[in-house]
Amino acid sequence: MERQENKVNTNNISGELTFAEKVIKKIIGYAMDNIDGLLTINGGFFSNVAEKLVNTNNVTTGINAEVGKKQVAVDMDVVVEYGKDSRHIYDEIKRLISKDVSEMTHLDVVEVNVNVVDIKTQEEYEEESETVQDKVTSAGKTTGHYISQQTSKATQNINEDVENIQENREPRVE
Repeated sequence: MERQENKVNTNNISGELTFAEKVIKKIIGYAMDNIDGLLTINGGFFSNVAEKLVNTNNVTTGINAEVGKKQVAVDMDVVVEYGKDSRHIYDEIKRLISKDVSEMTHLDVVEVNVNVVDIKTQEEYEEESETVQDKVTSAGKTTGHYISQQTSKATQNINEDVENIQENREPRVE
């Protein structure tokens, strides 16, 4: 079935296009993914606890956005990598937020407030990023390996006992 494109004049259709705060936060979260020197967006105490308990893919954590009909304002606390230029990171954050939000929504980003709440080395960040879930998974693997070893030993002992029993059951006389 071939689809026909109808030329419809949409200028006479009323309505408005709006964006939920969550949508803007997601756009910003995805934009922040590849900024060199930005380790994380800090979501405050409770979200940090939640992230340590469960690995989340929630890119909106720690981003506060005020969304109007034509403009957006953003606030966030961040952790930057030790040795990196914080001013350059801030400029890159503003550039990417403005570019992505504008291209996807046609809203103007009028304000971006970034508060650097901590500076860490890459090693410190990775070490602290290990979650409880990671620890449980690691403990599960260790336990599974131990149980596998014990099962192998028990199976080997049983097989040896079966062989001994079979040897003892062979007829002694013809």
